[in-house]
Amino acid sequence: MSLYRNRYFLFGILLILLGLQFRRVESFVLNEPSTRFIAKMTNTPLVDNSTTVGAIIEPVIPAPKKRVEPPRWLGLSMIAVGVVITFHSFAIPKHGSG
Repeated sequence: MSLYRNRYFLFGILLILLGLQFRRVESFVLNEPSTRFIAKMTNTPLVDNSTTVGAIIEPVIPAPKKRVEPPRWLGLSMIAVGVVITFHSFAIPKHGSG
């Protein structure tokens, strides 16, 4: 798959919009399947079962939902890369011309 001008432009615009979203949102709350997947991959328990009460309650209560707080620099870097890619798309010759 060759990357033509319109694909670079679309990818740049999507990065800009995603970066703006990361700048506006303070945190994300993952749903239960995502929280279970992350807990499984990182080998961390869903509930603090270091106490006896935690070990008893773990199979009974639903899993807590994980809160993810993206760093502030992530949105700015996505916007910057998106702007560079979008401007680069204008320098690429149009497909079929030449």
